Amino acid sequence: MSSNVKTVVSHTEPVRAGNLYRVAIVGASTLKGKDVAEVLSDRNFPSVDVKLLDDDESLGQLESVGDEISFIQSVRAEQFENVDFTFFASDQECTRKNWKAAQKSGSAIVDLSFALEDEPDAVVRSPWVERQLGKGLTPELQPGPSVIAHPASVVLALLLLRAQKAGAVRQAVASVFEPASEHGQKGMDELHEQTVNLLSFQQLPKTVFDTQVAFNMVNRLGDRAVPPMASVEQRMLKHYRLISGKDAPVPALLLVQAPIFHGHAFAIHLEMAGAAEVEAMSQALAGEHVNITHMADDGPSNVNAAGQGDILVSIVPDANHVNGLWLWAAADNLRVAASTAVECAETMAATRPRGKIQ
Repeated sequence: MSSNVKTVVSHTEPVRAGNLYRVAIVGASTLKGKDVAEVLSDRNFPSVDVKLLDDDESLGQLESVGDEISFIQSVRAEQFENVDFTFFASDQECTRKNWKAAQKSGSAIVDLSFALEDEPDAVVRSPWVERQLGKGLTPELQPGPSVIAHPASVVLALLLLRAQKAGAVRQAVASVFEPASEHGQKGMDELHEQTVNLLSFQQLPKTVFDTQVAFNMVNRLGDRAVPPMASVEQRMLKHYRLISGKDAPVPALLLVQAPIFHGHAFAIHLEMAGAAEVEAMSQALAGEHVNITHMADDGPSNVNAAGQGDILVSIVPDANHVNGLWLWAAADNLRVAASTAVECAETMAATRPRGKIQ
C-alpha cells in the first residue's frame, strides 16, 4: 500500500445535491452487507438504484434496502456497468476476484473486506478520525480503493486522540474483546452451536475457530482458524497508525476472542503525565460518536451498543495509580464498519459528475 498521505474530507451529513448514484453491494447477504444497506437508508444516501450481489448460496434471496425489496443477483462483470459506488462486503477472495471489473467500469471502490489494503493506490480510511484531525479534501478524478479502517482501530484512534485534550498520555494499554460476528455469519453460527452442544454434552464444531470459544476466552485460535488472531492484531495496529497520525499514542494491544456474538468491548488503561481527573477526561472524550455513560444500568456493553453508531464509554480512576484511568468501552463492530464505508462513499461523491445519473 502506498505510504503517501492523501488528504480527505468528511461530512457529518450525507451529500444531498442534485446527485443520484447507482450503488452495488457485493456480499449483500453478509452481516456487513446488510448493515451497509441499512446505513445507506438511514443516512439518505442519494441513490437511484442499489444492486444486491452475492455468491450462489444466496442468489434469489430477498433483502430490504430502505422501503424497497430487492433480489440478490450473481456477481458478474456486467453488473458493474454504470455503477458509481461498489461496496465490497464479501470475503477477501470474492473482493480480489471482482474489484478490478468494478473499477474498470468506472465505479469507485469501498472495501470492507480488507482485501485491497496493500494495493498501491488504496487508502485506509476513517472519516470519524479524519474529522477529529481536521483533514481536508483533494478531489481525485480516479481515486483508488477506499479500504475501511478496522472498526476496533477506529474506536481506539478516536478515543486516544481525544484523550490527549485532557493531558499528555504517557502510556496506553488496550485489551480488545472480539465478537464472533467478526468471522461473519459462520462464526456466529459456530458459537451458537458450540454453546448448545456443550450444554447437551455433544461434540463441538470447530470449523471456524478451531478451538472452543463458547464459555471460554482465548487470545489465540486453533492452527486452522482463518484469519489467525495475531494477524488481526497486526491489522488493528497497522490501521491505527495509518488513520491516527504521527502524534497519537500507540497502544500496547491484546486481542481476546470473547464468547459473545456481536459488538467489540475494550478495556483501556491510560497513564497520564499528570494527575488524572475523571471529569476532565469525560469532557475531552465526549463529542460526535462518543457517548459517556455514568449509570450502571446503561453502562457500556456489547448488548447496549448493538445497532448504535456511537461508542459507549465509562471512566473510572485507577485506585493504585494517581495518574491512571480506566476506560471501559463498547461499540457495534458491524455498524462502525458500515458507517465508515458509507461516509467514505459520501466524501468520494465530490469526484462524481453532478446533477445526472451515470
